[in-house]
Amino acid sequence: MTGTTQDDYTDRYARRVRGMTTSEIRALFAVASRPEVVSLAGGSPYIAALPLDAVGEMLNRLGAEQGATSLQYGIGQGTIELREQICEVMSLSGITGASPDDVVVTVGGQQALDLLARLFLDPGDVVLAEGPTYVGALGVFQAAQAQVRHVAMDQDGLIPAALEEALRESPRAKFLYTIPTFQNPAGVTLSEERREQILDICERAGLLVIEDDPYGMLSFEEDAPRPLRARRREGVFYCSTFSKTFAPGLRVGWVLTPHAVREKLVMMSEANVLCPSAFAQGAVTQYLTTMPWREQIKVYREIYRERRDALLSALTDLMPAGTTWTRPGGGLFVWATLPDGLDSKAMMPRAIAARVAYVPGTGFYADGTGRGNMRLNFSFSAPDRLREGVRRLSGVMDQELATRAVFGGSATISSQRRRGPAAADAPGPDLA
Repeated sequence: MTGTTQDDYTDRYARRVRGMTTSEIRALFAVASRPEVVSLAGGSPYIAALPLDAVGEMLNRLGAEQGATSLQYGIGQGTIELREQICEVMSLSGITGASPDDVVVTVGGQQALDLLARLFLDPGDVVLAEGPTYVGALGVFQAAQAQVRHVAMDQDGLIPAALEEALRESPRAKFLYTIPTFQNPAGVTLSEERREQILDICERAGLLVIEDDPYGMLSFEEDAPRPLRARRREGVFYCSTFSKTFAPGLRVGWVLTPHAVREKLVMMSEANVLCPSAFAQGAVTQYLTTMPWREQIKVYREIYRERRDALLSALTDLMPAGTTWTRPGGGLFVWATLPDGLDSKAMMPRAIAARVAYVPGTGFYADGTGRGNMRLNFSFSAPDRLREGVRRLSGVMDQELATRAVFGGSATISSQRRRGPAAADAPGPDLA
């Protein structure tokens, strides 16, 4: 019947489809992209900071001079030229001696996670992941019919004792998925000491590690700690992408894999997409070869540091008492904890009506917890827009607190604000 929303194919779907749900972030895109809405929701890099005229000329040359190859099919592993350059890029983070033979180019970092899930996960397998964690990874693990057990974090990242406890309860877990540097969504970074502890725990347990590192180059105060893969070669799969340091629209990422696994990962990629885009790979290769990309990363760092500071300042000045948040040393996100009694998911319609968007914390947990949290992005909007967004958001929160005070609940009305630099510099909430 025309116009019906009933799905007549429900009984025909594979089991893996039946539990799939819409991403919290994707559901927000339609409203968050409206010009009247201040979006603190997405994770988009500020592409306008690129020298777009020069990038356009570079792409024109690529088509004119290398079109016969860049518009043709490629190989499943990715071009050797790009894989060699990826090894150079990783060396800046401390991953030295990597072989291009062990690099597999992927369609963005998302496909890297999907390939590893296809390679290792059977239905019912357990994955250990930080709580909260990247919503896209949760979607991949859900599609693989895996169970996600969250491991608690605090301001120094994943807690080693919590990982040991998770392994006692799930000794047959397939791997640990972790974003140790400028974590999405929490913004925290795993400390140097804990990096070694986590690796030792995983080695003793025979637990594989998938290290997702899209933000490591976007540090604000000092260089980020060396990746886990720079410390151990075996058992660690290092995933990254050019989406945050160049252009997400090109969809180019990679996996640095232990050599024994490389061939199977390439076979998985060929079955999945046949080959990554030769044109997109050529564009990244040309960018890394002909343009000052290291200087461009410095530009991003300066822009994002200014915007982070603007967001933290606005939170300090405007948020209701009882609100706390993390202070990221890099990356794109701040993780906020609401005053007692507020529900970030239930509050979302009122926030959209007030023309401000964020991502409720529930999107970053497999079990639907996180209602007392929200993720705030600072990379895309200008400082004045960030402050306006926080002003609108704080107004919504005040209304929610006032409503609870009138109709019952633990929240109380308060005009008190968190003011001064000490509030933003103070340790954020325990993420456990």
